[in-house]
Amino acid sequence: MGDTVRFSISMDDELLESFDTLIERKGYANRSEAIRDLIRAAQVELDWEEGEKESVGTVTLVYNHHVRDLSDKLTEQQHAHHDQIISSLHVHLDAHNCLEVLVVRGKAREVRKIADELIGVKGVKHGKLVMTTSGEGLH
Repeated sequence: MGDTVRFSISMDDELLESFDTLIERKGYANRSEAIRDLIRAAQVELDWEEGEKESVGTVTLVYNHHVRDLSDKLTEQQHAHHDQIISSLHVHLDAHNCLEVLVVRGKAREVRKIADELIGVKGVKHGKLVMTTSGEGLH
């Protein structure tokens, strides 16, 4: 991490008041930490859009395990991407529904593609990809 540089920001009173409310709700120690976090989030989002940076994502799936061949299809997809899927968690929600959370690592475009394939399997009731950074190159 380099030297700390101080700079000023100009904004209207209403926006500053809204920002201070956000800071308080999120539990930031001060405005500087909140602004640093916003900048980091913007950097990570740009990395996802470009698609070439190493990223990590979680794919959450909810499905009825009684749907014919669904569990087998999901397992096949996971085995096809065994190098990128680094962990999985399977939870029985009730007598019919399961929750599966997969941790996927790779280039952002690859992670997105794997998530789309899994979420798109017929019988998946709901799926969601949440992407983040591997932390590499982030200050």
